[in-house]
Amino acid sequence: MPCGSKAPPQAGTTARLWLPVASETSPPSGRAPNIVTQASAPAKILFVDDDLLIAGSTVDLLEDLGHQVIEAHSAIEALRLLESGLAADLLITDHAMPGMTGIELAREVRRQYPRLPILLATGFAELEGSEVVDVARLAKPYTQAQLATEIAHLLPNGRDGF
Repeated sequence: MPCGSKAPPQAGTTARLWLPVASETSPPSGRAPNIVTQASAPAKILFVDDDLLIAGSTVDLLEDLGHQVIEAHSAIEALRLLESGLAADLLITDHAMPGMTGIELAREVRRQYPRLPILLATGFAELEGSEVVDVARLAKPYTQAQLATEIAHLLPNGRDGF
């Protein structure tokens, strides 16, 4: 049909999509789906990450596990929340953040709140100065199951705040 002319009524394109019928209900990889059950009692978690996408997705993972999550997008903001009276059961922090790193935050939290468990989530294999602060570590990227396991190790017997 020449460009600019109108198609007659009932003319057009027909598209057909043929899909095979699935014969099995398991994932194609042959592995069972990764089902995560809550591995620890619900906790109040202070989560610190300057990357809004990572923060949002991790908060969703934590809330799906039944935890209450308070977000901070910098180490300074996290310290302010703690200083204002936030009684968190656990601090989970990124390492690479502008202004104050996760290691620096962990040092300060250990000084002020020595009973508050800390989980450092990082994509960096080697952390400069990390030997000074003994904290649990979780390598990025992590799964919900890995996150649940680390939380269960840090908070095995219920909550008592810091």
